[in-house]
Amino acid sequence: MWLQRLALGAPGPVGGLALIMRRSIIEGCAGYLPERIVTNEELAARVDTSDEWVRVRTGIQERRIAADDQQTSDLATQAAERALANAGMRAEEIDLILVATTTPDNTFPSTAVKVQAQLGATGGPAFDIQAVCAGFVYGLAAADGYLRTGGADSALVIGAEIFSRILDWEDRSTCVLFGDGAGAVVLRAANGDGSNADRGILSHHLHSDGTLYDLLYVDGGVSTTQKSGYLRMAGQEVFRHAVNKLSDVLLEGLAANDMTATDVDWLVPHQANKRIIDATARKLGLPTEKVILTVDKHANTSAASIPLALAEAEADGRLKAGDVVLIEAIGGGLAWGSSVIRW
Repeated sequence: MWLQRLALGAPGPVGGLALIMRRSIIEGCAGYLPERIVTNEELAARVDTSDEWVRVRTGIQERRIAADDQQTSDLATQAAERALANAGMRAEEIDLILVATTTPDNTFPSTAVKVQAQLGATGGPAFDIQAVCAGFVYGLAAADGYLRTGGADSALVIGAEIFSRILDWEDRSTCVLFGDGAGAVVLRAANGDGSNADRGILSHHLHSDGTLYDLLYVDGGVSTTQKSGYLRMAGQEVFRHAVNKLSDVLLEGLAANDMTATDVDWLVPHQANKRIIDATARKLGLPTEKVILTVDKHANTSAASIPLALAEAEADGRLKAGDVVLIEAIGGGLAWGSSVIRW
């Protein structure tokens, strides 16, 4: 529930009192990509695939791969520093840090506390969120809850992944799909009147279904094999569930805000597969020119894909103040969700 407060001195809906509601505003966003670019042609020299096979089925042309001496926290910190600069804020002003990741530096402590230390922002809580590719949406919802209810006034939400470390590079059905990177957004609490005309995050819609666990998972873990294992995926089944669940959860978000697809300025989807993105947009009736696409250059960067796409779209001027932005993602679990944002 949103925190509601009454302020004296202005006409409003309750006996001359104006209703004021806290809301999370995205003050800045940025991304970081490792320097090394791996093309489809380079992968074709390692596994039985081709540039055409990958492009036709996924839309991916290249991906970034982290250097051997880079950890997930390094990528996350780079993205966070850039997002803070974009927001015009200092690390000491941040009350909360959430890192959405499936590839943490260590089993414990969290990658978030390492990022916190590297930034010099040691005043508030820092922890990780694990919902695989849906992690950024889950993390955004968690941070938004803190800000709405007064638990924090500002937050960093970071999606950061080095998926190249959990890929079976002999499995062409998975190794061609993923890349490494990080993206971050800075949230700041502000007051509004509670309408969806207010700038900021309007709503979140999160779901999961553990009966679909075996469709996308890593075949290892501390309590099973004591090894990290490799990513395994039932691609066709994941595709089917993704299109249906993502279109449904986007419609859920629109309905919650009394909106239709015609109100949407931009869909910023999880960048997993161009065919999934296209099919989801068609089910909503959104034209392709309203969809932010980065999967061709980044591949699937899991929890990092949405903030990386947001950062690119803001940097090139497509995202403008007041735009209605939908984000969505689905990942292992299965876990999926959407958010509706007034930019």
